[in-house]
Amino acid sequence: MMNIAVLVSGGGTNLQALIDAQNSGEIKNGKITCVIASNPDAYALERAKKNGIATRVIARKEYADVHTYTRAVTDALVEVNADLVVYAGFMTILDEQIVEAFPHKMMNVHPALIPSFCGKGFYGLHVHEAVLESGVKLTGATVHFVTEECDGGPIILQKAAAVENGDTPEILQKRVMEQCEWKILPQAVSLFCEGRIKVIDNKTEII
Repeated sequence: MMNIAVLVSGGGTNLQALIDAQNSGEIKNGKITCVIASNPDAYALERAKKNGIATRVIARKEYADVHTYTRAVTDALVEVNADLVVYAGFMTILDEQIVEAFPHKMMNVHPALIPSFCGKGFYGLHVHEAVLESGVKLTGATVHFVTEECDGGPIILQKAAAVENGDTPEILQKRVMEQCEWKILPQAVSLFCEGRIKVIDNKTEII
């Protein structure tokens, strides 16, 4: 059984999707054993506590720079024996120390179809604003491995959602979460825990 650690910063809706999937038996050979928050007020911590999952807060504001903060988060993940690290609305970009410690063992869900609308500055509602501004008719979500390049790691799963007339960034965000993010993140986590993802030349193969 693999230990899954989840990194959070806010409300924790993607964490909730993982908890629900775990409770219904969708995540095979893995268990969420720890939730780490960068923000002491993150509601995600309440979601974890309600489900008996251990939590800890490593507050970003208490660290002088990204380097020392990354070291603290990495040490905590090593301490809890994390086999897989999931970024679920984690708003801090960490440096290469964590990538070296957990190569192809960290995944993130991004609210667009990478390589579109991704990279630095594309997070939260900013992504959906850019999607609407561009006039594309399809958007969606991507689960990918975390590497040193922001949103540039090997893609694991993608799912599309329609952009509809009258959409606001908030409406589109909700649709992408419900139709895409909350479905493919638990699937990707299960595939990893079952040992069914192979990385070859920065591309993934699902076995």
